[in-house]
Amino acid sequence: MSEEERGFTIKDRRRIFKQEGPKKEEKEPEARARSQETRTEVPLPGVNFSTFILSLSSSALMHLGEIPDPVSKEKKKDLSLAKHTIDVIGMLQEKTKGNLTDNEKKLMDGILYDLRMRYVQQVGK
Repeated sequence: MSEEERGFTIKDRRRIFKQEGPKKEEKEPEARARSQETRTEVPLPGVNFSTFILSLSSSALMHLGEIPDPVSKEKKKDLSLAKHTIDVIGMLQEKTKGNLTDNEKKLMDGILYDLRMRYVQQVGK
């Protein structure tokens, strides 16, 4: 069967690089270096269970409109995302029962209580 009998033609529309032109791989390190120069590097805390829970808590607070978005610097409220994040922390509390240190348990209990109270206040407004 010839191409005309099949009813369609396939054409490769990808860009073909010329020998004298710069390759894409050569441009990427320069662009990456420029983007790293413009943003400020903030040292991140060590990764452990407590910092993970604190990170989720910060996310929930941002969705509750309590703290500003780190990128836009604006306070935005999205109660469905706040509830979802609070529920994730609650699920982690259930799944890690009996496996946490006393400090981790106290941290999680305190954060969950605080976030749930803030959520109830926001929903009641």
